Amino acid sequence: MKDYHINIFYSEEDEGYIADIPDLSGCSAFGETPEDALREVQTAKQAWLEAARAAGKPVPAPRYRPVIYQAR
Repeated sequence: MKDYHINIFYSEEDEGYIADIPDLSGCSAFGETPEDALREVQTAKQAWLEAARAAGKPVPAPRYRPVIYQAR
């Protein structure tokens, strides 16, 4: 199974890195470094998936692909 795509970018406003998972609405995290943000969003992903399953909500399949990969 493919895993979820993770975006990581620097936020001047927050003065740190933001990581988000487009397929999981609202699933994002902050870190002072890209590695911190990645580690935090992986924790957030597990919490998001557990909460969705506990609430009986559907868990979307990984589908998001950045435009750069869609040309292939």
